[in-house]
Amino acid sequence: MSLKLYTYFRSSASFRVRIALNLKGLDVEMVPIHLIRHGGQQLTEEFRRLNPEALVPALVDEEDNGQQVLTQSLAIMEYLDEMYPEPPLLPAAPLDRAYVRSIALAIACDIHPLNNLRVLRYLVRDLKVSEEDKNAWYRHWCEQGLAALEAKISADGRAGKFCFGDTPTLADCCLVPQIFNARRLDCDLSGMPTLLRIADNCAQLDAFALAEPARQADAE
Repeated sequence: MSLKLYTYFRSSASFRVRIALNLKGLDVEMVPIHLIRHGGQQLTEEFRRLNPEALVPALVDEEDNGQQVLTQSLAIMEYLDEMYPEPPLLPAAPLDRAYVRSIALAIACDIHPLNNLRVLRYLVRDLKVSEEDKNAWYRHWCEQGLAALEAKISADGRAGKFCFGDTPTLADCCLVPQIFNARRLDCDLSGMPTLLRIADNCAQLDAFALAEPARQADAE
């Protein structure tokens, strides 16, 4: 069995999966797909044959019975957790698993889609939004979403060093790339001490540090 990840160094969704792969200690071949150069390599016919959604990440799992292509970061991470159970990305108790998933989904489904590259491109290219207004859009939705998450996690009481207890989970795999992007775009995170503390704890682990955009072979 061999794994191949189609990734882009600055893609938040790819960043999540890279963290998960590192936490699992899995060997994977990284295949860079540049989302901007040459009009976007994800839009080529060749890549669309692999993933008709024209998005990264895409994980190819080559097994004895053929090649399996997985898409969507959360689906990929849960697949990895089921195929390679140790260390787990989800806690054992059903209520705790639902809680961790709710954090991951709040980021992947509520916050991230509104500041995804293709959304920001549409604002500028098609709706003629200025660069300044585009960045204001980004910061508004990112800050609003992260503020809600700060309130949720700080009030719940299940956080430890990480979003849930003292072991990284699926939630941390999603949180760290979102905080990374928020810092890069100068979002106001002054009211989010819990999220920043968790993100800084994650940054101390090699699994997270080695997945950072600047550490990737295609980083610019």
